[in-house]
Amino acid sequence: MTKLKLLLIDDDQELSELLTEFLGSEGYALDCCYDGLSGLEKAKIGGYDLILLDVMMPGLNGFEVLKNLGDKHPTPILMLTAKGDQTDRVLGLELGADDYLAKPYNPQELLARIKAILRRVDILTNKSRKTPVLINNVQLNPATREVFCHHQAIVLTGTEFEMLQLLMESVDNIVSKEQLSLQVLNRQLMAFDRSIDMHISNIRRKLHMHSEDEKIKTIRAVGYVFISGESE
Repeated sequence: MTKLKLLLIDDDQELSELLTEFLGSEGYALDCCYDGLSGLEKAKIGGYDLILLDVMMPGLNGFEVLKNLGDKHPTPILMLTAKGDQTDRVLGLELGADDYLAKPYNPQELLARIKAILRRVDILTNKSRKTPVLINNVQLNPATREVFCHHQAIVLTGTEFEMLQLLMESVDNIVSKEQLSLQVLNRQLMAFDRSIDMHISNIRRKLHMHSEDEKIKTIRAVGYVFISGESE
């Protein structure tokens, strides 16, 4: 069985060696880069199932790597941020990361996050036979993972795509933050965790580029509703 390939971009060589051994024992092949520039070059070559990206690195930091990769980069990215630094987490999500994990972390928790992200990718792949959904001038195509708003292409991360899909499949019904966290991020919603809000904010911003109409309504302290409308 072919091992899934992961790319770790982190200047902590001792930690990288430990993770290489640990993740190798769990069936993953881990390539390591110890600076942002070489990591960016490897990430652009591709061939990885997931990228683990540290924020604090000399030279090119994690945010700059994300910016250089751009929204259209197909590989899911897990950001490794400083413990308690909410600003880093928010910025990472805004720049296209799929999820984040605060340092220092337990290797088992890292493994759980890796599995959760790869499971989402697998679910999206298995949904590829579903027909496109068109609601309120937003078309979502599970087969190609493409989204169009008023016929204009919208580029979403894998996490954003699945959140939008869940909202559209539940059109005019409330989808709670707990549901989004469990079904998309595959984890319990934690207190003060803004990741759901940030992903929804990113989706809204991208849709708003091509539509003034409200597509996603916030239900305060509960969740979100994708609003139906007369599609063109």
